[in-house]
Amino acid sequence: MSYMLVVKQVEVSAPRTAEGKRVSEERMKRMLAFGAALQARGILQAADSLRSDAEGIRVERRDGKLSFSDGPFTESKEIIGGFFLIDVKTREEALEFATQCPAAEWSTVEVRQCGPCYDP
Repeated sequence: MSYMLVVKQVEVSAPRTAEGKRVSEERMKRMLAFGAALQARGILQAADSLRSDAEGIRVERRDGKLSFSDGPFTESKEIIGGFFLIDVKTREEALEFATQCPAAEWSTVEVRQCGPCYDP
């Protein structure tokens, strides 16, 4: 079964460590290592990070009228920072990998099973 580990974060500027490195650099290294470990286990299907919502565009069609909204989206409390798409046998296994994701320390990791978004 495919599960997506969605990294949801409050966007803030990255502070610096005592050595002067940006915390985001250290976090990115940890996230890349986590992805590599999933790959080595043969369960990673896809992974990527997303750029800031300031660069996003929302598309909506209501009553036949098309509209576009440029970011940033001020009504958003959290943004999706990235994802890991994994193939595991059970929900519990997906949850176990989510607990190992470094982003759980500074963000929220949401676990979602892939499948139809409606009841057939």
